[in-house]
Amino acid sequence: MRGFPAASCAMSYSVSPIGFMRSCFKEKFAIPRQPLLAPAARGVLELVPPFDRAVAVEGLERISHVWLLFLFHQALEDKPRLKVRPPRLGGNATLGVFASRATYRPNGIGQSVVKLERVEPGRLWLSGIDLLDGTPVLDIKPYVPYADQVPDALNRIADAPPVAVPVEWSAGALTQAHEHAQRLGEPLAELIEQCLAQDPRPAYQVPEPERRYGVLLWDVQVRWHYPEPGRIRVLEVVPG
Repeated sequence: MRGFPAASCAMSYSVSPIGFMRSCFKEKFAIPRQPLLAPAARGVLELVPPFDRAVAVEGLERISHVWLLFLFHQALEDKPRLKVRPPRLGGNATLGVFASRATYRPNGIGQSVVKLERVEPGRLWLSGIDLLDGTPVLDIKPYVPYADQVPDALNRIADAPPVAVPVEWSAGALTQAHEHAQRLGEPLAELIEQCLAQDPRPAYQVPEPERRYGVLLWDVQVRWHYPEPGRIRVLEVVPG
């Protein structure tokens, strides 16, 4: 690399997780593509020694949101990708990797801002997450509104939130969701609606009404279909 010693270009660094996420998302499918799109998506960040001591989280009780730096541990690759196919562009058009938030990163690093619900020594209770269960977290940084908000920021690739897909329920599925929500102590019906409203299917795929989709949230299997393009109907919520 011009202007840099050869030794610098070959330099590598090692990092160690400060904790691991225990998440409602047990598989990658149906995870919102951005944080905070599903406020009912909750989890616990369990810190590892020495970061599980009370002194490490002192002061966080005065903060509402935090940045998480983490590893896309199920998307690590030996050969870096220079171009990716973002879902926002329909899954067929390509972009340079640095113009996208695709999971296939040069060093596998992700970044999300999430809501901090509760702080305990060794545990942070979070909502609005978009992290897979078991995700290694590398660092936590406080969200600073006056510095992190950029009122005149511009992104011509993703200039507005995606249009939410209407989600409807069969009577039996909604009853099942409420029963499991009571058992789990989690807003399960809201979680399902918020995740499915993001339309998790591959963007290039035209869903047929007879095709069934499914995903594991917490410990329940959620199954749905598209009665017509642009509309989702939840069919059942059963033990996973």
